[in-house]
Amino acid sequence: MIELSGITKTFNSGLSNQFTAVADVTLTVNPRQITVFKGPSGSGKTSLLTMIGCMARPTSGRIFLHDIAAAVPFQQEGADSLEITSLPERFLNEIRRSTFGFVFQQFNLIKGISVLENVMLPAYPTGEGRTDFRGRAEGLLEQFNIARHAGQRVELLSGGELQRVAIARALINNPAIIIADEPTAHLDSKLSQEFMEIVGRLKGEGKSVLIASHDPIVYDSPLIDTLVEMRDGAVIASRSCR
Repeated sequence: MIELSGITKTFNSGLSNQFTAVADVTLTVNPRQITVFKGPSGSGKTSLLTMIGCMARPTSGRIFLHDIAAAVPFQQEGADSLEITSLPERFLNEIRRSTFGFVFQQFNLIKGISVLENVMLPAYPTGEGRTDFRGRAEGLLEQFNIARHAGQRVELLSGGELQRVAIARALINNPAIIIADEPTAHLDSKLSQEFMEIVGRLKGEGKSVLIASHDPIVYDSPLIDTLVEMRDGAVIASRSCR
């Protein structure tokens, strides 16, 4: 479970161009469910997900991750939650690697190297043996039916294939939580539906999936469990879809 308490993110604080991207958000995100953050561009949904995923810190407020003790060895013994907003950066790096997998709007794959190498990249800093995570990467490519492209450079792939590579990369460290930012923005309707089918499988495997999207194929999907609506940095509605 992820618990947000009074989360605010302000840029250029004290300057004439001060801007509040997220305004006093208090929210609970349930585990092993699909939660979609819906809102127009500039509503704050991406900024909120970057803070949940330990890629940015809030200006104020607190974020708690519950039941992730196995993934963070520095957590106090016996504790069932971890407050991440005040942790040193070196600890946040460990949490990002072990707890979260990210699927970005632009995919953020590295050109000039192969599909397989792109998928393996997040595993290198973990210290795990290369043979082990290479085998896991090959298994993920098989799972997403793109193993035949393992040796190709990513710039030679189609949009749907790039999406599958990005999802495989997000899963390489077996994270409990997947964060996807506008994952269907560059996909047609068929591929967007395909993406949601993959998300449904991930939920079936026990993963929590958080998606920021203004695509009706995503936020109207019968697969989602909770819809969080945002506007002007604030949560204006949160409802169960089950």
